[in-house]
Amino acid sequence: MKALRWYKAKDLRLEDIEEPIVKQGEVKLKVEWCGICGSDLHEYTVGPIFIPAETPHPLTSDKAPIVMGHEFSGQVVEIGEGVTRVQVGDRVAVEPIYSCGECEACKQGKYNLCDKMGFYGLSGGGGGFSEFASVPEHMLHKLPETVSYEQGALVEPAAVALHAVKQSKLQVGDKAAVFGTGPIGLLVIEALKAAGATEIYAVELSEQRRQKAEELGAIGINPNNGDVVEQIQQLSNGGVDVAYEVTGVPAVLVQAINSTKYNGETMIVSIFETEATIHPQNIVMKERTITGIIGYRDVFPAVISLMAKGYFPAEKLVTKRITLDDVVTQGFEGLLKERNHIKILVKAE
Repeated sequence: MKALRWYKAKDLRLEDIEEPIVKQGEVKLKVEWCGICGSDLHEYTVGPIFIPAETPHPLTSDKAPIVMGHEFSGQVVEIGEGVTRVQVGDRVAVEPIYSCGECEACKQGKYNLCDKMGFYGLSGGGGGFSEFASVPEHMLHKLPETVSYEQGALVEPAAVALHAVKQSKLQVGDKAAVFGTGPIGLLVIEALKAAGATEIYAVELSEQRRQKAEELGAIGINPNNGDVVEQIQQLSNGGVDVAYEVTGVPAVLVQAINSTKYNGETMIVSIFETEATIHPQNIVMKERTITGIIGYRDVFPAVISLMAKGYFPAEKLVTKRITLDDVVTQGFEGLLKERNHIKILVKAE
């Protein structure tokens, strides 16, 4: 079968490899759609970050080269021994977190904070940028007929957004700011709408992405039109309750913190490549808080239910659809050259 494998930064290869064999407790999927994630792009440009390049991952025993792709949906075509939750023909989305089940975080049910945490499609085991994938049964979530395979490929990134909002202090009726309206930022806007935010400010340089945020109901803020913090403070009458940092840019983190009111919170959703310098006084004098999330836990069913109600719409978030043959040139390189893209989905065949 065709599969995209990561060898090192700037070295992705579409290769013919053996189809996966279904092991005990696993399910073989025909991959339908797989999204290119910001984490995938980071691995391509400056990796390894999550990918085990030199030492095998403790939970998968795999190391590079590995098949990439962790935002995907598919149809069950074969089930392994002991599988009871799904059957052949089921339509599913994949929750790709590996966890050990033994560390203190896992014992408390916080499996996304596992000491050995990894991702299917980044840490080994297989990946969604392939024709078929063999996935542990516990990672699968059935899709209702009203949720398309395209929507299914958006469940994973939407789960990041929903987890960020759920873990924040946001209450119904609060005001929020989202810094960066790439795929995750736009999904955060959708999650904020579902959570009952009354005003959502979207800070974005890209006109196309800012327009997408406005289409979803946010109030667009153009950083080129003056001081972002002053704009938000004025429009929100003193600052927002919660700011969500979704750019990974150190200077933007400072803006996010200063855009909140007293007792405000800044939720870091990004993965940062460099250190960020902040002045503690900006936190202390307003009794602000800063927190962060990694991945998600226990939110896939809620995301799928919200999708069935019309949230996280693929038709507004997917800007390009390609095949595996074009995944490097039109997918990864396309995202680097055309930063206005929102979400690119890859068809396995």
